[in-house]
Amino acid sequence: MPGSTAPSAKALLRDNPARHVELPAHPRPHPVVWTRARVAAWQASGARPRIAVWTPVQLQQFLKSVRDDRLHGLWWLLALRGLRRGEAAALRWTDLDLDHAELTVARARTSAGYQIFEDTPKIEAGARTIALDKQTVTVLRAHRRRQRAEHRHADRPWQENGYLFTAEGGEPLHPQTVTRRFSRLVAASGLPPVRLHDLRHGAACLAHAAGADLKTLQQQLGHASIAVTADIYTTILPSTQHRAAKATARFLRKAADATSRRKSKKGRTRPTRRD
Repeated sequence: MPGSTAPSAKALLRDNPARHVELPAHPRPHPVVWTRARVAAWQASGARPRIAVWTPVQLQQFLKSVRDDRLHGLWWLLALRGLRRGEAAALRWTDLDLDHAELTVARARTSAGYQIFEDTPKIEAGARTIALDKQTVTVLRAHRRRQRAEHRHADRPWQENGYLFTAEGGEPLHPQTVTRRFSRLVAASGLPPVRLHDLRHGAACLAHAAGADLKTLQQQLGHASIAVTADIYTTILPSTQHRAAKATARFLRKAADATSRRKSKKGRTRPTRRD
């Protein structure tokens, strides 16, 4: 057509130049443990690692410091079983089977700004059943008694929504409220700082140090890929490193001793000389 500005064949690219562009690699941050040296450096400068987890002793100290908090069961569950914030906030009592020590993750509460959305987990692996230990069952039973007492003595109408963890009037928790409350409790405890999500890293670290294999950890944390579990969500506690170092040294000594015994035995056994 007259006045047409259709591109000529010479103007068309046969290949996509962007296909050959290599983006710079950004190393994934890995969790580090709050060792004594790191705590001293933080106290001196105020600088903290991007992802930091407590030692078992530090975690025990925190859980002890919040044992009278009305959401003690929430902090315990996040710290030991590694649920995501939204998964814990969406838990209902129907998701919990204390008689069989199991918890089912079926939904997650997320926020955009201050608006709440609740739906099934964003990935298929997020919907899972998690085993609970006896102590966690005990903690959650105590939480249920505490919640029922709050309901009986509430000075305003209680919103019965069936959520495991609620605000003081029975309303489901806003995820940002959980984060802010946790930050205040950490500051009050006097322990080195960790983020709420760092509890998830810490739970993976503790389970790994206790002997859980990566496949079990992947299922517990609800990861689609075991590579994510191995690369990001586990680190090695100093005590585990020391055990590994001692085990390696014992193995080396045993191998050396076995070689010495074989050589000694061979030296004592001489062939019979024939005349």
